[in-house]
Amino acid sequence: MILRHGDGPNQCDINGAREPTLIFEDGKYYLFYDGGGPKGWLACLATSTDMKTWTKHGPVLDFGAPGEPDAGGALSPWFIKEGDTWHMYYVTAMTTGGPPGFVAGAPYNSGHARSKSLMGPWVKTKGYVPIKPKPEGAGYPQFMAYPGHIVKKEDGEYLMFFGSPGAIGIARSRDLLGEWVPDPKPFVDKHFDLENSSIYYEPENKTWFLFANHIRAIDPMFTDAIWVFWTKDLEKWESENRAIALDGVNCTWSKRCIGMATVTRIGNRLAMVYAAAGGDSTSHLGRDIGLAWYDLPLQSPAR
Repeated sequence: MILRHGDGPNQCDINGAREPTLIFEDGKYYLFYDGGGPKGWLACLATSTDMKTWTKHGPVLDFGAPGEPDAGGALSPWFIKEGDTWHMYYVTAMTTGGPPGFVAGAPYNSGHARSKSLMGPWVKTKGYVPIKPKPEGAGYPQFMAYPGHIVKKEDGEYLMFFGSPGAIGIARSRDLLGEWVPDPKPFVDKHFDLENSSIYYEPENKTWFLFANHIRAIDPMFTDAIWVFWTKDLEKWESENRAIALDGVNCTWSKRCIGMATVTRIGNRLAMVYAAAGGDSTSHLGRDIGLAWYDLPLQSPAR
């Protein structure tokens, strides 16, 4: 565990710290995470130079006005830098639940903000919905479509590995402020109850690795593991090429619940940050942020 909830500015993470994203730039680590505050959940930021001592800066986004897509939550950001501008794609929610957690309510969809610095300020792009779910019965994705990891291909096309109920899909665009068009089917050929995505490319063996959060589909539902998929072709993934990356077997402090993970290369290792409730808890509240490491080069497991 590297970051505990509860002591953020103005109680911004009093109810928990979840959905971490780690970026390393110019000798500093930027850890974005969802903080559960007194009114609901917002994307927050903590920084460090050693990933041991963290300075919490509080929310980087605020709730939208009543009736706006992010009136109930602006959270779970993903980032890509183009030129001197950082683009943030974040999860929007119009409503929140009641006390004690004020958890953002579904449907979850996508919003966008920009900044010249990871420290902000972040300016929302009002009225822009990057990925639009389809009406019921009109095909995939339906109900909700929320952002994920973004990769820029050599030909200039962007791929976003976005989330939709129980699955991860690929959406495409050639303009970071344009419409993202989802592929007609999820990225693997089976439904595994997955959410979120983080991608690493291993140049030594020319292999792509996608880390995804597995949802244990029991009542109550909770996230129980990080799965990893691998492929040589970024646009073609096979369900058989998968393994468990992190669960209660190899996590030292959370034995049932393992939340969203993101990976970042740091030197000759791959850092993976994740959220977990600790012990035998499966609660969505009271989660903290953990860290795990992979030695590089990353190899796909033997089938």
